Amino acid sequence: MSYASPAILLDLDGTLIASEPGILSSCRAALRSLGHDTDPAMDIRSIIGPPIEDVMRYLLGQFGDDRVTEGVDAYRQDYGARGLLLSEVYDGIPEALSKMKKEARLFLATSKRETFARRILEDKGLDSLFTGVYGSTPAGDIDHKPELIAHIVNQNGLNVDRCVMIGDRKYDVTGAHANGMRAAGVLWGYGAQAELESAGADRLVAETAELADVALGMVSPAER
Repeated sequence: MSYASPAILLDLDGTLIASEPGILSSCRAALRSLGHDTDPAMDIRSIIGPPIEDVMRYLLGQFGDDRVTEGVDAYRQDYGARGLLLSEVYDGIPEALSKMKKEARLFLATSKRETFARRILEDKGLDSLFTGVYGSTPAGDIDHKPELIAHIVNQNGLNVDRCVMIGDRKYDVTGAHANGMRAAGVLWGYGAQAELESAGADRLVAETAELADVALGMVSPAER
């Protein structure tokens, strides 16, 4: 494909995979390593999406603890060892990705550490469907979606008019819009419909069976 070809950027957690079990388990392990007891009913669905530094800052703040770096290190140690393998691919996603790949280049755009994202895609047999995999790095300069999407666009010479960002949280929508790119919000992930609408999602996708047609339609010159 030429550089003028359409591109579809996809979030990972809550968009392609149900990652809550692994993230929750590793968050609990990190908090315990810092001496904090966790609530058995602890629910982190609403905070899945941002960089783990933001998540850990929120969780530790409830204990009046500011050891974010230590918490993140403990989280990543546990997540890399076992947490990332607890995720499950949503039904219909492999088929949707295969259909999209026939007409567009696919790029993963996740706030998860890139090394973890690559391991998850490989474990689930999805890695060959992506032209590029991008996530947070130790440098910390592309942890948030606006910077991450800008990096992907610049690195691959993408035309934002022929691109769409697919995600389940407001961060995906606002990150895309910050780069002049349209965004579709999926309703099977961790962000509520009201959150995506408030963020200004250009389209909403209710079922994975609809994802490929919606995404491909949004990168079609006819729809622009």
